Amino acid sequence: MELTQEQQFEIILKQLATIKERSPFYAKKLADFDLDQIKTLEDFRKLPFTDKGDLREAYPLGVAAVPSEKIVRIHSSSGTTGTPVIIPYTQKDVDDWAIQVARCYEFAGITPEDRIQITPGYGLWTAGIGFQLGCERLGAMAIPMGPGNTKKQLQMMEDLQSTVLCATSSYALLLAEEIEKQGVRDKLALKKGVIGSERWGKKMRRRISEELNVDLYDIYGLTEVYGPGIGINCKADSAMHIWSDFVFLEIVDPKTGDPVPDGEVGEIVLTTLQKEGAPLIRFRTHDLSRVVPGECECGSKHPRIDIITGRTDDMVKVKGVNMFPAQIEEIIAFTDGASSEYQVMIDHVDGRDIMTVFFETEAVGDACTTIEENMKLLFKGKLGMTPNPKGVPVGYLPRSEKKTKRIFDNRY
Repeated sequence: MELTQEQQFEIILKQLATIKERSPFYAKKLADFDLDQIKTLEDFRKLPFTDKGDLREAYPLGVAAVPSEKIVRIHSSSGTTGTPVIIPYTQKDVDDWAIQVARCYEFAGITPEDRIQITPGYGLWTAGIGFQLGCERLGAMAIPMGPGNTKKQLQMMEDLQSTVLCATSSYALLLAEEIEKQGVRDKLALKKGVIGSERWGKKMRRRISEELNVDLYDIYGLTEVYGPGIGINCKADSAMHIWSDFVFLEIVDPKTGDPVPDGEVGEIVLTTLQKEGAPLIRFRTHDLSRVVPGECECGSKHPRIDIITGRTDDMVKVKGVNMFPAQIEEIIAFTDGASSEYQVMIDHVDGRDIMTVFFETEAVGDACTTIEENMKLLFKGKLGMTPNPKGVPVGYLPRSEKKTKRIFDNRY
């Protein structure tokens, strides 16, 4: 159900009226604010942001806004360092999540006739079970493989004639390369790929789409706000619709926290509208995107954001230049002869920063050297700094069944 901003704000006001009673977490965080005085959207934007650090301090279940007997499940963010973030779910939260993921499938043109092979991990991570929830809600056939065992994945993909692949972009690429290597594409029935959990560049997107011969869809979500499924792009556009009946979307300047105009890149901030177990007010996702203005050709009124360009905490500074992975990927995409896979090593040697960009290419010898020199020129022209590009054979860089780490800063 599409909601206008006015309808969303009415829900927010109802949430705020009881949030301190329901949530000890927000009773403390908003102790200095008289929520009865929140009358306008401008008033609402004066409330403080919630950050992942706040949620870590509330470990293990300090974010819960319901009695423990109403909690039917917990999930945790996929981060590997620091105190984990634990998010509790009520049965309504689980049901609402299923509705959202099923809607994502429908926007991608997936029907109950489809067979959905689910490769992301299960357990505390939300990805695998989220994809399955939506699949079952839709009425399609779930094939809950989880990650790894690529040989078994391809066997089941062929034997069960899977039509949809759910995966991280890294694992989708790994499967695509293995399918090409084994020459079994003609034996498969894949039509669509629903890809999430990590950002991916245009060149990687094109490789996966062409090698698997599928239409690809970007699904968006994060553990703190249900999991995958709070938005997806439709068949008409690459921009992702965000479900306005479940989350309220803001795009803010990462430094000042002020709202930015539609069309301008900023940080995604989300407020949940229906969540019971762990409602969130103005949660900073650290994901960078922009609101895509105007109406979508598909007819949906749900607001749209562009493909995620990176994260505020992904930025690295080398030789005085700030850069994001998306900018590096864009340069690699513009470099003829360079494949999509890359890895960046940043070191500090003899008092200066050295950035080496390893990229995969089929070129060898002088042809590879020419590509390296062209990439140097592109970096200099677009970012104002010159790294050391180094071409390596296709398949040389590691593939991952989960998220692939691409930038290694060894200076600290």
